[in-house]
Formats: sequence, C-alpha cells, structure tokens
Amino acid sequence: MQRGLGKKYNARVLPCPFKCGLFCRSASGLTQHRYACSLNPSNRRASTPILRLNTPPPNTSPLVFPSPGCLFHTPQNRHGPNSQPHTPISISPRWYQWTANGGGMRTRFHPLLDGQPCDDAGYDLPEDSSPPPEEQRSDNDFFPYSSRPEFELADFLFRKEQMAGKKISELMDIWAAFQQLTEAEPEQDPPFACAQDLYNKIDSTEIGDVPWQAFSVQFDGGITEGSDGPRWKTQSYEAWFRDPLKIAEGQIGNKDFGHEMDYSPKRAFSRAGKRQFSDFMSGNWAWQQADLIAEDTETHGSMFVPLILGSDKTTVSVATGHNEYYPLYASIGNVQNHVRRAHRNAVSVVAFLAIPKTDKRHENTLEFLRFRRQLFHSSLAHILRSLKPWMRKPRITRCGDGYLRRVIYGLGPYIADYPEQALLACVVSGWCPKCTARPNNFDDDPTSILRSHVHTNILQDAFKDQPATMWDGYGIVGDVIPFTTHFPRANIHELLSPDLLHQVIKGTFKDHLVEWVGEYLEIAHGKKHSKVILADIDQRIAAVPLFPGLRRFPEGRGFKQWTGDDSKALMKVYLPAIAGHVPPGMVRAISAFMEFCYLVRRSQIDSTTLDQIEAAVARFHQERRVFLETEVRTNFALPRQHSLSHYRHLIQQFGAPNGLCSSITESKHIAAVKEPWRRSNRNDALGQMLLTNQRLDKLAASRVDFVTRRMLQGPLLMPIAPAPDRQPLVPGDDGTGIGDAEAVDGITSLGDVKLARYHARHYPGTIERLAAFLGQPRLIEYIRRFLYDQFHPTAEICGMDVQLNLCPEISTLLGVKTFHSATSTYYAPSDIAGIGGMHRERIRAVPCWKGGPGRYDCVYVEKDGEADGFCGLHVARVKLFFSFGFQQSTYSCAMVEWFSTYEDSPCEDTGMWRVEPDYDVRGQRMSSVIHIDTILRSAHLIGVAGSQLLPKYFTYHNTLDAFQLFYVNKYADHHAHEIAF
Repeated sequence: MQRGLGKKYNARVLPCPFKCGLFCRSASGLTQHRYACSLNPSNRRASTPILRLNTPPPNTSPLVFPSPGCLFHTPQNRHGPNSQPHTPISISPRWYQWTANGGGMRTRFHPLLDGQPCDDAGYDLPEDSSPPPEEQRSDNDFFPYSSRPEFELADFLFRKEQMAGKKISELMDIWAAFQQLTEAEPEQDPPFACAQDLYNKIDSTEIGDVPWQAFSVQFDGGITEGSDGPRWKTQSYEAWFRDPLKIAEGQIGNKDFGHEMDYSPKRAFSRAGKRQFSDFMSGNWAWQQADLIAEDTETHGSMFVPLILGSDKTTVSVATGHNEYYPLYASIGNVQNHVRRAHRNAVSVVAFLAIPKTDKRHENTLEFLRFRRQLFHSSLAHILRSLKPWMRKPRITRCGDGYLRRVIYGLGPYIADYPEQALLACVVSGWCPKCTARPNNFDDDPTSILRSHVHTNILQDAFKDQPATMWDGYGIVGDVIPFTTHFPRANIHELLSPDLLHQVIKGTFKDHLVEWVGEYLEIAHGKKHSKVILADIDQRIAAVPLFPGLRRFPEGRGFKQWTGDDSKALMKVYLPAIAGHVPPGMVRAISAFMEFCYLVRRSQIDSTTLDQIEAAVARFHQERRVFLETEVRTNFALPRQHSLSHYRHLIQQFGAPNGLCSSITESKHIAAVKEPWRRSNRNDALGQMLLTNQRLDKLAASRVDFVTRRMLQGPLLMPIAPAPDRQPLVPGDDGTGIGDAEAVDGITSLGDVKLARYHARHYPGTIERLAAFLGQPRLIEYIRRFLYDQFHPTAEICGMDVQLNLCPEISTLLGVKTFHSATSTYYAPSDIAGIGGMHRERIRAVPCWKGGPGRYDCVYVEKDGEADGFCGLHVARVKLFFSFGFQQSTYSCAMVEWFSTYEDSPCEDTGMWRVEPDYDVRGQRMSSVIHIDTILRSAHLIGVAGSQLLPKYFTYHNTLDAFQLFYVNKYADHHAHEIAF
C-alpha cells in the first residue's frame, strides 16, 4: 500500500545504559538522558526488583490468599507453638533509628499495638520471616485484558482522556478500517469492538471491586390528621455507599504505598530530643487509642487502623436543577501524609449522602432542620456499621508490604469545614464545636472547657425539659444523637480535625483580613480615594518580581472566583503590598497571622515550633485589636478565627495539619464527582457517576497489581540495541529542561546547585571577548579576584579587597561557556516535594525572557560562620552564569550584584528583613564572581514602596532596578520561611 505524505512512525526504543528503567526514541534523546542520569545517580533504578515473592519453607504446602485479602475469623490465642511471645510492657519498647540529610530522628513505636506480622491463624511470625505467599499468577496474565497494550489503551481512553462512548466506538471503527487497508494481518480486529466492549472488560476486573449499595430513609414522625403535610415528610431519601471495611482493606493492602505506611503508633524525636509531629500516627491521639485497645490482652500485637472521614457538599453545575452532591470520603490514618496529599488512591469515595430539600415555607422549620440533622447522623452510623465488630477484636488482613497482620479499626479524625463541623458536633451555628467558649468572648472565656459526649449527656440530663437553655446557654442541639455514640472510643468533638483551607487560608486570611483591609480604607479615606489605594495595592502585587513557583497576578487581586490556591498565592505577596497604606498595627496583625499560617503548614513540627505557634496566636490576638480601634469590627465572634487557638493541641493529637486539610477532599471532588458528572448524560446522573467511580478504582487496582508483578516495566514497544556510545553534549540550557520549580523523588543532600545541562549558544568563547560582548569590562578583574579566593581560602583578606596584582593572571582560561540558568535542589518537605522531601528550582540569568526584557533572579549566598537564619546569608542578584577551565580545573561560577542588610533586625511591622543595593565609590553596582557552590537557592525581593503610589505603567520588569530598598520575602515558600527568619 502506498502511503501518503507524512512522517513515518519511528518504533526504535533505546534503553538507558545505566539501567534506570527509562527508554528513549532517538539517539540524541538517549545521549541527553545519559548525561542527566550520570549527574544524578539517585535517579537510577535498582537492577533487582523492589518486591519479591518468597517461596514457602520446604515440606510445606503454599498458602493462597486473595490480594488484598482477609480471613473472616479472629484468633483466640496469638502465640502458636513455634511463635515468640509478645514483648511485655515492662521491657523497653521498640526503637528504630533513621538518619536523613545529615540529621537524625529516633522513633519509638507503641510497645503493645506494634503491628506484628502474623500467619493465617493469627500467630506471630518469627523475626526476619518472609511474607506468606500469595496466589501465583503468570507474568503475562493481564486478565481481563489480553495484553499490556490492551490495558494501557483502556486506561488511556477511560481514565486519562475520559473519551465519550460514541467517540470510543468511532475510534474502533477507524481502527478496523485502517486494518483492512493494510497488507499485514488484514483480519486482525481492533482491541475493542465498541465502547461497551471496553466497559465490559473493565467491569470484569476482580481486584478493586467494591460494589455500591443503597438504603432509603423516610420521616417516621407521623403527619397530623386532616393535613397533607409538607412533601419532605412523605418523601423517601436514598443514599448510596460502598462497604467501608472493604475500602479500608483495599487501602491497607495497596502495594503502591505499602512501604509508606505506619503499622504502629509512633513517637518521633529529633537528635536534640525534641518531639516531632509529622504523619498522623506520630500524634498523641493514635497512641492513646492504642493504650485503650491494649487493655484487652487479646489485641496485643495488633495493627491499629483509624479511618479518617471527610464530607462536603459540592456543586457540579449552576445551570441544572439537581446540581448538588454530598460525597463521603475515607482514608486510613496509617498512610503517611505525603501519600494522602498526592492523589495516590489513599482517599476513596465511600458514599453519596442524601440531601433533603423542601419548599421555602418549611426549609427553616425546627421539625425539618431536626430531620435533616438526624438523617445525616443516622446515615453515617448505618454506612460505618460493618467496621463496628472489628473495633474491639482483630481481623486478619494482608497489608501492602505482603505481611498479614491483626487489624483493629477505629473512627479517626473527621475532615470538614465549619458548617459541617457544627452539624457533626450537634452545636448551634456560631459556637465552637471543640469547646464551650461563648461566641461573645471566644478567646477570653475562663469557663471554657473541651466538649465531650460525657459533658453533653450531663447537660441533657440536667436540662432535658429545657431545650432552650441547652441551645442558648451551651450552644448544644440537644435533640440529635451524634453518629459517634454508636461506636467505641469515639468522641466527635475530639475527632474534628484542623482545617487549614477554610479556617486559615480562605477563612481568616481571605474572608476576614483581606476584606477588613478594604473596609478600613473605605472608612479612613472614603469610597473614592479608597479605590485609588486599592488600585495601587493591586499594582504593587502585579509588580512583584518573578520567582520559581510563584503565581503572578497581572491585574492584582481583583478577581471574582477565589480558590484556595488563589488565597495561598496572594498570601505570599500581600504584606509588602499593603505596608504604608494601612496603620502599622494592622500590618503587625497580619504579619503575626502569616507567621502562624506558615508555621502550622509545615510538614514537620517540633516542640519549639509549637511554642512559636502559640506565641504567634497570642500576638495576633493582641494586634488585631486595631480593627476594633478603627471601627472595622465591633467584636471577634468568629468561630473559624477562634479555631486558631486549638491548633497547638490538635497538632499534638493528630500530627501536622496538612495531612488532614479539607483541600484533600475538595481536590478529590474533581475526580470523584465533577468529572464523572460531566461524563454522564445528565439524566439520573448519580447512577452513572457511581459506575464511573467503580471503573476508575478497578483500573487503578489493576495498574498497582501489574506494577507489583513487574509487568509494566519499560515502554510498550520492545527495545532494540542501544545506539553506539557517544560523548554527551556540552552541558548547557537547551530550553527544554525543567520548569521554574518541581518535586524531586529521593533524598540526595541538603542543597545542591548545578549549571544548566547545555550552555547557551552565540556567546564568545574567550573571556576578553565575552566581557566586551556583555558590556562588563571588569569581568576579568572579578575572575582574578575569585581565583585568589580559591587559591587562598584561609587568607585574612578576601579577593574583593586584595590588591589586583596579587591575583592570578588569567591569560590561559580555557573553555569559557555561558549559561542562562542553574538548578538548585534542596530539602523542603513542606513545599511541593518528592517522596523524600526534595525540591528543585531553576535560577535564571537570561537577557531575554519569553520575548520580553531579561530576567535576572536573586539568590541566597551562604556566609562563612555558624549564624542561624538570615544572619548566615547574603543576598545577591545573578547577572551571569558561566564556567571556565584554569590550571587543569573547571570552575562553575556566577557573576552577581550584591545587597546589604538594612538595619540589624527585621522590620518590626512586617517581620521581614530588608536589604539595599551595594554601590562602589564610583556609584556603580558592587559586583563579584562567586562559585555556584556558595549559592543556597533563589531569593525573592519585593520593593519597599511606603505610602507612595507606583507610576501607572510600572511593571515587574522594573522592580529590581527601580527600588532602592527591598523586603526579603520569607513568605515566598515554606523553605524560605524556614531559612530567612
């Protein structure tokens, strides 16, 4: 058959010679990859499999279990004839030593509920035992798919592209027509006959199959005779759910994160002996629950699995009639926080709750409100009932690391925003669901205590005939029974988790402080002039210099639909924008809040940080009085703002709050609710959404299974022999590397800066011509002084101050190469980071950025000495990255312009350090050449504008050249906050 014009498909696949597992399609691509792989050995994959199947001991028949699986019996005695008795509590508890990034952490596990592996009868396995064997399947068994390409195509069409059924069928028709036109195998059919055939393949998948169930609820209070009554009393409300026990077992047995799971409550300590709070199981609550469970000796050695729940109504479309859905999500508390945040199937949709509605006449009646509350709690109790038998006795379950363990379940924290928290805690809206503080005196009520079921029951007994007293005096909705009363060791007031998104980021910051600043400006300056000032604040925000990972606001903050990401991005640049336009006390109040916000959002919080959090809250409460003095507020009866007072206790109980934030469940809305709804035909959409979620879970489970059995290694096409060995291209920036910022898997070092992979072209290759080309006549002098420092590292006088004739001559410089960027890799677990907490960003020094003016980023440069925080750092602006050879050594360098610290302490209002440009006696910017090893990472500077208005056409391109004083923005990201204090 004669082909038409077009590019021929290239099927060559070249494997990496370092055996990292990656393949390239061309020789040039392989060369580039080989160079990158050689620079970062941590990217290379082990030649041996990560997981292996262990054969049973001789003379024993293999045991067969489903994967993941469980046995439906409970051991009466966990010590078999050959098993080791469990360590009694009087013996020292188990410790595990872990060291990373030059720092040490010591972890103590619970001495009784330590997640000891067991056999199928529940007896302890001897130490160093291999996991019990699972069902053996062939390495090419892709059931129900015929091959890997067929599975990859099903996953591509259904999950990645979310292609409509008609389009899938049309694609298969085109595929079949193309097969008929080819000479080879004209009878070969397409992978799927039609869309329904693809769906049938997915539906026939056995693993990950948790079917949906339904129940209906109806009002049983009766209707007054002779009256039809409101419609809601006669209507039946249907809820759909999946067995949470099977959902939890699927997560426990998920091998994708089997080694990123805590099988026992733990207490972590730094090398200095400070308690560390990070993952959920590192908190006090899990340990206390294990103590309660361990009172029954039959539970010793079990694995405690708390089920974290979250629910939140979401709207899929404002243009349709039925546009609200009420999903309930679940995640086991054992998975580490970074897994729960990373959308790796550690959060599953368990149910879609009923949403009772009525007409305007009845929607605010006490009877309807009581029914709606009780429907919610009764539904949760019914959905979770399958877990209840296993909250007191262990259930043998296979875990993601391949071992069997005795599992004890419990209800864990509940993720919800404030309206949902009030509903869950059965408290009156406006009251705190955690404590009894009165709304008119939230933060200074001396009679306030933590709420509990016991306290509520005492009040109900005392005021059982006075519901108004319960409502008005204690903020308790007394006629509703919380769902947690049906389960052991569960107290809903204790289980309500901190919510960074709605309490801190969108609540206190966006809905309160940002709005209050606008209200103050209108009170102080009038409506007309306040608009001028707000416009200047917007322009200051738009004029912030570029920074890796920082979102730009070209029009300031003037947009209608706010998201959590919008609020977090605005938070980074808001404080310098308002300084000078509002009273200093108002700046200090927002600064204190920002300090609190960045401290509680860290991924690792120690006892020192807890003290800083408490101090920041106290300072915020003191400074926010300025809003009372300026008549912006008359009180602070704000439950979400009051919740800040509970964060220290909640961190001690549940670990770092970013593992329990409602942003996790809200992001899950997209995959579990909104995208399935868009794929439906809008007619009775819920049933189609349930089926879509079930199919997505099956595809995800299949992928994990195939990866575990090493069936998806390498590309789809069979590799051929690698290209002949060639030297890598000269390092430089090819313009196709990483973006400004990205996560990096693996832990390599505390910090590492490297020049870009490829050098920039069209630059002179000698230092004299390069200096003339760049208009930097003193470049040669800077290099000579730099070499003096390299050859005299212990000299009392540095190269910048020594006489030039004492510096080396550089007439023999070789291989001068210019670069437009460098990459900095450092440990930043609180930012967007890889599994090991590593983050990479690109520092740019380029004369033309995206067709506009140049971009020359600022950096932190490490000082000599042991000073902490910003006192141990310089700030400089990179004007050139280059490398050269001298006396058989290659130097990677940067030419920088220096800044000096303004005053000896941070600004007392903003809390940020300030710097000013350095000038020499001739009025020129003070510059020098430094080795890139002295660079720590990017720095972000924001101009200090004071009360002056920026010129109308001022842009971010001018900021670093126009201002003479800058804030060092420690809020640019979490790592900057940790080093620029």
